[in-house]
Amino acid sequence: MDKKRFIPKGILPAMITPRKSDGNLNLPALRQLIDYMIDGGVHGIFAVATTGEFYALTHEEYRLMLETTIDQVKGRVPVYCGANAISTRESIELVHIAEDVGGISAISVLTPFFISLSQDELYNHFASIAHETKLNIVLYDNAPKTHLPIKPMTVSKLADIDNIVGIKDSTGDLTNTAQIIEATKGKHFGVIMGRDSLIAAALIYGATGAVAATANVAPRLVSGIYDKYMAGDIQGAVEDQYTLLPLRTAFGLGSFPSVIKEALRLIGIDCGPCALPTGPLSEEDKNQLKKVLQGMKLI
Repeated sequence: MDKKRFIPKGILPAMITPRKSDGNLNLPALRQLIDYMIDGGVHGIFAVATTGEFYALTHEEYRLMLETTIDQVKGRVPVYCGANAISTRESIELVHIAEDVGGISAISVLTPFFISLSQDELYNHFASIAHETKLNIVLYDNAPKTHLPIKPMTVSKLADIDNIVGIKDSTGDLTNTAQIIEATKGKHFGVIMGRDSLIAAALIYGATGAVAATANVAPRLVSGIYDKYMAGDIQGAVEDQYTLLPLRTAFGLGSFPSVIKEALRLIGIDCGPCALPTGPLSEEDKNQLKKVLQGMKLI
């Protein structure tokens, strides 16, 4: 195993996919959002993941999102992207699109969903994808949504494949995160937190960063959790974590990721509606979200 291989780290915003009112991609808004997050101190950009409504994009839109993201980032930070599908074949097709676009630091691959797989089948899925590309692969466990966990020992086995360099753990189970960190110790493998309310705690356990949807809206605050921790200011990191909590809790006001898009509209970056069937927030919920943002001094 190459001990100098790429390791995912820092705060990586799980970027939403801006759309126009007619449902088409809004590329000027995408560029505006990318600059806002980079100016806010994020350590990478994460395009077309679950927050980016990957399930609602055609392959052509997927390519356009990546091309525009790479063009706007201009090498300022690493770019990550999702390659999420039920079948191994389609995941590989998406990986090949990312390869063709160029400039991608790592691909995140979600566990298959709808179908139930054994851990051996799951291992073969990720291993097959990794063997089809030279790109870095970040495993993605979102068992609350897919109902298919990647067990820590399966992660450890996959970490022995040279270009599988990390995992995003969105289980919300900090014990699971700790077990993965322990199981992959010494393998030059990054464990990144996928639950915004647990970033500081995961860093203390040994995580290398976080993929955070809230960083679309409050990039400076979320980045501060990581930056303060890395500077040795653990108390400051925890304080920033508590400051962020109301925004993460507000995600429950609407169907994901409608809250993020409404929050961005309120701070002046109109990224349009979510893809149907996800609808907008009610007026009551919009008012509640506005109060949260005002309390956090974001508007």
